[in-house]
Amino acid sequence: MLSNVKNVILIMKEFLQINPADTVAVALQSLTAGFVATIGEETLTLRTDIPAGHKFALRDIAEGDDVIKYGYPIGHALCNIAKGELVDHHNIKTNLSGTLDYSAVQRDRAEIASASSLRTFMGYVRPDGQVGIRNDIWVIPTVGCVNGICRQIVEKMIAQCPQAAGTVKSFPHNYGCSQLGDDHENTRKVLSDMVLHPNAGGILVVGLGCENNQPKEFEKMLGDYDRQRIRFMVSQEVEGDEVEAGVAIVKELYEQAQGFERVPVPMSKLRVGLKCGGSDGFSGITANPLLGAFTDWLCKEQGGTAILTEVPEMFGAETILMRRTVSDEVLQQSIKLINDFKDYFISHGQPVGENPSPGNKAGGISTLEEKALGCTQKAGSAPVVGVLAYGERLDSRSGLHLLSAPGNDLVASTALAASGCQLVLFTTGRGTPFSTFVPTMKVSTNSDLARRKPQWIDFNAGVLLEDTSMDTLLQQFLAYIIDVASGSTQTTAEIHGNAEFAIFKTGVTL
Repeated sequence: MLSNVKNVILIMKEFLQINPADTVAVALQSLTAGFVATIGEETLTLRTDIPAGHKFALRDIAEGDDVIKYGYPIGHALCNIAKGELVDHHNIKTNLSGTLDYSAVQRDRAEIASASSLRTFMGYVRPDGQVGIRNDIWVIPTVGCVNGICRQIVEKMIAQCPQAAGTVKSFPHNYGCSQLGDDHENTRKVLSDMVLHPNAGGILVVGLGCENNQPKEFEKMLGDYDRQRIRFMVSQEVEGDEVEAGVAIVKELYEQAQGFERVPVPMSKLRVGLKCGGSDGFSGITANPLLGAFTDWLCKEQGGTAILTEVPEMFGAETILMRRTVSDEVLQQSIKLINDFKDYFISHGQPVGENPSPGNKAGGISTLEEKALGCTQKAGSAPVVGVLAYGERLDSRSGLHLLSAPGNDLVASTALAASGCQLVLFTTGRGTPFSTFVPTMKVSTNSDLARRKPQWIDFNAGVLLEDTSMDTLLQQFLAYIIDVASGSTQTTAEIHGNAEFAIFKTGVTL
């Protein structure tokens, strides 16, 4: 959708009209009332101040008329909006409501380019053939009751083996007991996904013994797993000090993991999650299109895999993705993905368009359609080859997938990692320090954020608004991702020890 952005930026330094059909433009810097813009043979005088990243009307927009951005409607005008006036959540409203009948959606012909100029990264090949980009030791509780035990095991391990600092981690959570139905299954699925994840060189699963998530039953979910790399300890069954017993197991796992060495592996083995959070008016212009260019390169040219989630933030742009599905079966799965999530909202008495967040609005995003049209650009133009349920792990199919998960940053990023992604690419215009349990690379939409928060941001896409072309920046981005995947570079979140996860909860707690 942004194929013309590069040319427009060269002509208009103060603002950007993304698509010729757009009735709004985006201010690239703060503009004051009275500013005169020349658009072709016409002039436009701003009636109001326009903050950077926000929109103004390119022509008079009548009450009820659609407002067009990215070439698509992003909502309708709540009142008459004069040419040169600020357009934001005060005078525009979403068009979204309820589930839709997508029977008229026609698939485009999906063409998957053949791989060329194959690249490699340095990864850890596990005995089951999976490839990890880290070689950590994870201590994972089956239930929140043993969070303290897991924490003590890690602390004592690091005290006794200081060289293990930063690689031995525990992941506390509040679940595993007193849950029913889907909530209980979601907990079991995500925990089992973590246990089977290739980024860990060794895993100790710590149970209590009386929880709903019974360790023996949980173990069955793992199938024929690697018993050398994955160990279990049930605290109530340990004679004596369970912390010391856990430390002994972790030491053994740590020493054993040193036998894994990085070797060259093709980029086809890389599985990357696509996520945005704290978005602003530049997200759909800089960082998200950069991820889209990377997704196309990875999926079309390298035979790799990317996963797009945040289903509620697809609302308003979902048909763009639906038309790119590779089969009627995948099309129907994508329709179900969207309408099931809308039904989830409706079942809780919530409107499907209750978005964007206050931070999004402050950054220049006014409606969910506008947010979605920017959000989905992370998926580039690659064909959609599969749809995953929440907690479902990737199979052998490479290419672009859609994943069922909400927009919440930590829940969605955790779902991406749980599906098998070794790395999450996270674009942001407002900034955030968090990381899920796999490396989470922050890509800023604007240079000001990268300057102010270098302890949060890994890569700055804001230079696309300055003097850097997409082609040049993409090559820099590829090199950076390969460095992170190969372990020669850590993300800022890794450096600061941030690694969390969150499980999607939808039901009753006993």
